[in-house]
Amino acid sequence: MIAAVHRLFQDMAAGNGDGVAAAMLPEVKLISVRDGQISPASGRDEFVQRITASKGGLLERIWNPTVLVSGQMAMLWADYDLHINGKFSHCGVDAFFLLKTADGWKISQVQYTAETQGCKPSPLGPVK
Repeated sequence: MIAAVHRLFQDMAAGNGDGVAAAMLPEVKLISVRDGQISPASGRDEFVQRITASKGGLLERIWNPTVLVSGQMAMLWADYDLHINGKFSHCGVDAFFLLKTADGWKISQVQYTAETQGCKPSPLGPVK
């Protein structure tokens, strides 16, 4: 199940829109909380467009994941940081909700916080 999220991050880093889309259910919803404001939910197509526009300059890393699984339903909660073209963008908490389908684990919803200050240092070390 965690491998499905890591594959998403690999496809994001490569700017692979088809891979990003394949990681998610068609009806996936992505919601962020920035500066105390909840964003309107975006869908898979909008997210894929943002990823492909980045031209492979994204690096998202998670650590200290908490994983809960019950049959075909799972949740992954983890601290993360995001770098764009090698520069820190923001950090926060990712919450991925996944469902096990005939094609494997697929992301059904993503909720995340986005902070630009007060970030905990990543135990993964600096981005090179």
